[in-house]
Amino acid sequence: MSIKVAALTKVYGQQIAVDNISFEAGKGVLGFLGPNGAGKSTTMKMLTCFIPPTDGTATVCGFDIGTHPLDVKRNIGYLPESNPLYTDMYVKEALAFVAGIHGLHQPAKRIAEVIELTGLGPEQHKQINELSKGYRQRLGLAQAILHDPQVLILDEPTSGLDPNQLIGIRQLITELGKKKTVVLSTHIMQEVEAVCNNVVIINKGNIVANDTLGALKQQNNNQSLEEIFIKLTNQ
Repeated sequence: MSIKVAALTKVYGQQIAVDNISFEAGKGVLGFLGPNGAGKSTTMKMLTCFIPPTDGTATVCGFDIGTHPLDVKRNIGYLPESNPLYTDMYVKEALAFVAGIHGLHQPAKRIAEVIELTGLGPEQHKQINELSKGYRQRLGLAQAILHDPQVLILDEPTSGLDPNQLIGIRQLITELGKKKTVVLSTHIMQEVEAVCNNVVIINKGNIVANDTLGALKQQNNNQSLEEIFIKLTNQ
C-alpha cells in the first residue's frame, strides 16, 4: 500500500481534530469524504508533512511522515483547496519554476508532456492571472504531477468548475488513478461515484466508513452515496 495510516491523531488545544484514525490506500482513487470541519484537510496536511501529528504514525511509499518528511514530499503531489499560484507568472514559466524545485533532469520534455496530459496547450503562453478557474485548476494539477509522484492528494480539485470542465478533470483523475494512488477529497458525491474505487468517510475526527464503493452501497440497501453520507455524518 502506498499510504498506511495508523492511529493518527491531531489535537489543537482542547479540540481533537483527528481522533485515532487508521486506513490504507493503494493504486486507484480513494474518495476521502466528510462534512466541513470533520478533519479531512487536517489529515491531508499531516500526510503531506505540512503539520506534525500529535500521535500515531503514517507512511507514504514506505517513508514515515515524522522521520523522513523530505522523502515523503518527493513521492507526493499535492493540490490544496486554495490552489496557490503565482499569478504574475506565465503558465510555462510557473511549470519551469516547479521543475527547478524538483531538480528535473529534462524539464522542457516533462513540461511538454504535462501540458499535453492536463489539456493546458491552448493556454500555455498566457499569464496565470488571465486563466479561467478551470485552467487554473488544470495548472494546479500539472504542478502536482510534474515530478511524476506515486501519490497524489487532491483537496476539492473541481471546486467552482462548470460541467464541461468537470468532465475533463474527472477523466484526468481517472487516468492518473490507473497508475498512481490518488486521494480525492470532495463534497460532490456524483464525482466520487464517477471516479473512486474506495471510500473513507470521516466525521468529527473519526472514520465512520472505510470500504469499496460497491460494498458500502450493498451494506446500506443500495442507497445512493449521498444518502449514505448524510446518514453517517448526521449522528
